[in-house]
Amino acid sequence: MASGSAALDQIVAKLKGSSDPKRRYEYVLWLAKKLPPAPAELQCESNRVKGCVSQVFVAPTAGVNGLQWQGDADAQITKGLLALLIAGLNGLSASEVQAIDPCFIAETGLQGSLTPSRANGFLNILRHMQAQAADLISNN
Repeated sequence: MASGSAALDQIVAKLKGSSDPKRRYEYVLWLAKKLPPAPAELQCESNRVKGCVSQVFVAPTAGVNGLQWQGDADAQITKGLLALLIAGLNGLSASEVQAIDPCFIAETGLQGSLTPSRANGFLNILRHMQAQAADLISNN
């Protein structure tokens, strides 16, 4: 199933390629370690993802090469899920981000490794990023 993002589809394929839930979990933690530190000013109310047990902040910058995302989270697994979304959505236009089908989340096979609240938080992060993209469209 295509998500609407080639980068996101590659990440999903990598996760689906492992039958071991522990390896998928380790991949998400590896993504967390690779996420560059976000600037402190990113941590404001408008960038905070609501509905997450962890503190999660994410924000886009619009450029000639599409949206570039920055973010941070105070829990490693949540930070890894955020990093997965950032890697998958970087470079897309705001309308492309809005069009991402959240069904890709089930395709990752991560539900078996995540608590229900983390899985819900993953969806909330995506929804927040899509809402930010919508705001960019309406403000232009």
